[in-house]
Amino acid sequence: MPHRYPVREIARQAGVSESTVDRVLHKRPGVREGTVLQVEQAIADLDRQRTQLRLSGRRFLIDLVMETPRQFSSLAREALEHELPGLRPAVMRARFHLRETWETDDLIAELDSICRRGSHAVVLKAPDVPEVAAAIGRLTAARIPVITLVTDVPMSTRIAYVGMDNRAAGATAAYLMCQWLRHVDSDVLVITSSTMFRGEEEREMGFRAAMRTYDPGRRIVEVSDSDGLDATCGALTAATLRAHPGIGAVYSIGGGNRGIVEAFADADRTCEVFVGHDLGDANRALLRSGHLTAVLHHDLRADMRQVAQTVMGYHGALPGDQRPRASGIQIITPHNVPEYEV
Repeated sequence: MPHRYPVREIARQAGVSESTVDRVLHKRPGVREGTVLQVEQAIADLDRQRTQLRLSGRRFLIDLVMETPRQFSSLAREALEHELPGLRPAVMRARFHLRETWETDDLIAELDSICRRGSHAVVLKAPDVPEVAAAIGRLTAARIPVITLVTDVPMSTRIAYVGMDNRAAGATAAYLMCQWLRHVDSDVLVITSSTMFRGEEEREMGFRAAMRTYDPGRRIVEVSDSDGLDATCGALTAATLRAHPGIGAVYSIGGGNRGIVEAFADADRTCEVFVGHDLGDANRALLRSGHLTAVLHHDLRADMRQVAQTVMGYHGALPGDQRPRASGIQIITPHNVPEYEV
């Protein structure tokens, strides 16, 4: 069977004779091991260059649809915009549909509008509700792939989830909490932005399961539906502190951390350990001021690279399986805050 590249082309790439390439391809003796590796490397280089040629002139338009606090949507937008130039020779453009809160009917209308207008992909952070799953099905039927970001809608036709393992993130938060509270008698406040986001639910489940293992007697007080916004989180935390005088630690799953800090200060209460998520400007400042003990962070730029590769793989512009891998969970303390968040 003829090789996918002409012998002459492989020989030119490897810098050896055509007869040497022919012996290597047909596994004939008389070729040094180093020369065999040289020919194999040349073929691998030609594969990569063929991929670049396949990408040349390809244009993709994707839609980023997110319901999330502005702090996080800004991080996601900046991460994607930083990655776009590195996708050349392919050209990828993005349209952004970002809101802090989104009525379900309005969100579905936006997704259906994209379905009518057309797109090469939708990158979605949205609640895990039947209406969203149905809208994803309509996009899929229109050959518009959907990739969920940070929080999943698993019972849908989305082609991939990109983000961290949220159960593992919650378990990591519990491990840190138990280590730092080892000699402190304190209840733990767990606060989420919405019960509808699968990622937040999985973080909480991971946290509770690990707490049962590491510190089964520790009391956990749950507050939900904070919207992840400072004002709402502050008001809910203040009310919870009044009702539960034993609270002295926080695991903030969904954001609004400045409001939580202010509520502790207004109540003249000490927060011994405060673990949050994502490295936006507010969390950077809270880390440096000592109000946040640690932030669980993942590399959003790496996430966006995986998003782009998944989109291009779906449309046949990249070879092989472009299935994303789970993002690494980084533990950021006041002593190792990166200079840039993206």
